[in-house]
Amino acid sequence: MSKTSFYCLTLALCFLSNVSYAKKSIDECELTQKTTSGLSGCLDIVKQAVDRELQTWINNQVFILEEFASVTGRKAALNMFKRSQRNFITFRENDCRWQYLAISPGTGAASAYKKCYILVSQSRIKELESINP
Repeated sequence: MSKTSFYCLTLALCFLSNVSYAKKSIDECELTQKTTSGLSGCLDIVKQAVDRELQTWINNQVFILEEFASVTGRKAALNMFKRSQRNFITFRENDCRWQYLAISPGTGAASAYKKCYILVSQSRIKELESINP
């Protein structure tokens, strides 16, 4: 089995393992959880699932760019992708933090942060998915 085939199989298994966690969504959490702590816990589960899925897509893109660099000898795309990912993390943190601070010290501040984090991360996943379906 080639390195590429092995990686694709691993990627597929990661997606399958996220299915049970990904069934929960922000909307489902809001409908099923009646307390602030219940909503927060539910959003934590969704956030963790989204983080795992995003990391899988990042790993996939890095793998593709590493393969490209090994063939061409050019690492500029890989280095730029890594920089863009660091910048994305900073953007996501700041974008969600101001929303938290705007509500704080209200009881919905933590949930607002988590919802923002989930939505921005899902947007990044869609972006990476569209580049390499």
